[in-house]
Amino acid sequence: MQTDNNHKGETLVEVNHLVKYFPVRAGLLQRVVNHVKAVDDVSFFVRKGETLGLVGESGCGKTTVGRTMLRLIEPTGGEVNFQGKDVFSMNPRDLKIARRDMQIIFQDPYASLDPRVPIGESIMEGLQIHRIGTPKERVEIMFQTLGKVGLESYHSRRYPHEFSGGQRQRIGIARALALQPKFIICDEPVSALDVSIQSQVLNILKDLQEEFGLTYLFIAHNLSVVEHVSNRVAVMYLGKMVEMTTREELFRNPLHPYTQALMSAIPIPNPRLKRQRTILKGDVPSPLNPPKGCRFHPRCPVAIEKCSQEEPPFIEVSPDHWVACWLAQ
Repeated sequence: MQTDNNHKGETLVEVNHLVKYFPVRAGLLQRVVNHVKAVDDVSFFVRKGETLGLVGESGCGKTTVGRTMLRLIEPTGGEVNFQGKDVFSMNPRDLKIARRDMQIIFQDPYASLDPRVPIGESIMEGLQIHRIGTPKERVEIMFQTLGKVGLESYHSRRYPHEFSGGQRQRIGIARALALQPKFIICDEPVSALDVSIQSQVLNILKDLQEEFGLTYLFIAHNLSVVEHVSNRVAVMYLGKMVEMTTREELFRNPLHPYTQALMSAIPIPNPRLKRQRTILKGDVPSPLNPPKGCRFHPRCPVAIEKCSQEEPPFIEVSPDHWVACWLAQ
């Protein structure tokens, strides 16, 4: 994916032809009989200081993309270039150094925190692993980081079960922030929270981005949230990237039929107005056996014969607007 020309801003992360297949085993000898094609040839880029929203239905491969980028899951193929270096070809020492600059906020903050460890120690764990500062300086960094996310220093002695969901998510943000990274993957950080708490956490993320010049990959399935936080938006369907452009362009002029269907599901805050809904027929096909051609064609209301025969390439149809659809190219 060429990102050098006609694009504003420096590219911090570039993902090229990312592939992740999970083997399916069966029988007495547990032989591999098939593969779940969770992520299949995905390419995109994230510019320095921006938020790229990654959206799609549950099970489309969004979280797998984020975890594979950090090598929390080993990739099947492709490359991820972070600051010009390929993450997948790094040796363990170089990967450890790179991970200081690449952090993740997990979807379930309770599952990602050790219930037996006070949250202050959880936040300092990364500082100890990377040998940052003296023990006294680590405590000071931990207190400062807690303050950044709206928690008090006395909270550091408490355990995860003593906090609400929103507070636990703040702890997750603090843990990612403690190492002062350049790039943070936010894996549905507000999907499990009440709406009032969602806005607080989103505002914290935006304030921290402005203060530290952070770059986010914001994974979500709520388009209203994505519209609020993102500079650009990428849309995934069944392991494939189908559209990517600026937030304004996507909400004003969605080109892919799947994106148009997602947009039609966004509620309008005025009860007197009704949006023309695009109801998709059928269920999402299985990633074990995805359909031939465009993966969306069995559910697409405007599909033509070519859609079922050939897979559309993911190409730039207008400046900074990429789409994988035969009707839009």
